Amino acid sequence: MDKLQKLSNILSRYDSAVIAFSGGVDSTFLAKVASEVLQENLLLVTATSFAFPFHELEEAKKLAKEMNIAHKVITSEEMNVPGYSNNPPDRCYYCKSEVFEKIKYVANEEGYQAVFDGTNAGDTGDYRPGMKALKEKQIESPLKEAGMYKEDIRHYSREYGLPTADKPAESCLASRFPYGEKIDPDKLDRVSKAELRIKFLGFTQFRVRSHDDLARLEFIPEEMDQAWNNRSELTKICKDAGYTYVTLDTTGYRSGAMNETLKKKASKA
Repeated sequence: MDKLQKLSNILSRYDSAVIAFSGGVDSTFLAKVASEVLQENLLLVTATSFAFPFHELEEAKKLAKEMNIAHKVITSEEMNVPGYSNNPPDRCYYCKSEVFEKIKYVANEEGYQAVFDGTNAGDTGDYRPGMKALKEKQIESPLKEAGMYKEDIRHYSREYGLPTADKPAESCLASRFPYGEKIDPDKLDRVSKAELRIKFLGFTQFRVRSHDDLARLEFIPEEMDQAWNNRSELTKICKDAGYTYVTLDTTGYRSGAMNETLKKKASKA
């Protein structure tokens, strides 16, 4: 049995479901397959907040419409959750708890049997405190259960002709800040503005890591030369967004870069 059939079998255990839908590679693929299995008994819910870029919300709306799946947008208020804005190492737990509490409420109010998220089999590594919240809220992760990794999801997404098949990995804007640096809406907006303008320059996989008044730019190795050649424009973009200093990280883009400080502290303990 291939992984796609296994996923379909898992989804067929449910009569109806809500999917936490960001419009990323994983949740879009899950939505597509689930729509084949559950048909009209499926609802996509996108939780928008200061940490979710506006352009990503627009893409999520567009994708839901193209797939002809019912879609609902709710507001997540993690900034009001005590402790979140202080950006502790388990910040993601507070965020996921808030988001899935509200999505579960929608599911219960509208009579859906389960809530799915797009966690895949490769998301169990690194430091992921949000996983605790998923377990507490009883959120199902069909992609992970089916043993699907990101490369599997991209492969099947291409077969389905999904526009997200090669979409770069995304994460919430709060992940751009070092643990312990207080987060507020203005700081999140500053990152969002800078990243959107850099995206318009043609860069694909990158991050603007925010350290107070300094923007540390990470690019994948294939785009480092392009970044250097565009350093004047990149500097202007970041300064226009509100940063005082701009630097290019020669190590390049890596997922979970802010967790490196946690590993260093652990090694010294």
